[in-house]
Amino acid sequence: MKWDELSREPCSVARSVAVIGDRWTLLILRDCFLGVRRFEAFQERLGISRTIIADRLKVLTDEGVLEKAPYQERPVRHEYRLTQKGLDLYPVILAVVSWGDRYYDDGRGPPILRRHKACGCDFQPVMTCSECGDEVEARAVEARPGSAFSPSAAG
Repeated sequence: MKWDELSREPCSVARSVAVIGDRWTLLILRDCFLGVRRFEAFQERLGISRTIIADRLKVLTDEGVLEKAPYQERPVRHEYRLTQKGLDLYPVILAVVSWGDRYYDDGRGPPILRRHKACGCDFQPVMTCSECGDEVEARAVEARPGSAFSPSAAG
């Protein structure tokens, strides 16, 4: 399977990775959730070339994960805002953060704490069943074919 063919695979993981599977894209999304919106701020925080940032932002806007909004008229400058499709990636980012905090802790604890605004408490993300509310772990899940299943679909 070639990288540029992932978006056509009959697998939800492959199609998602085609959009967000690049390391710089994930770091751009991390920064978006931390309130970064402007090209220069992405470049300053990530320390990568303007070309890489522009390419990743283009993919994210073309895919509807981010939208460009003007913040200055002369010259015209845009900022990048998460769309609903982008906001729906928050659990994905939280899962990666949680995994990193658990397995790559340098002994000083997590670098960023997250507080639930409604209750005022810092929290650890957990995945729960939409039907019964129980916590969901890998060994407690059974995968079975869905309506779009094909034998080559792995996700």
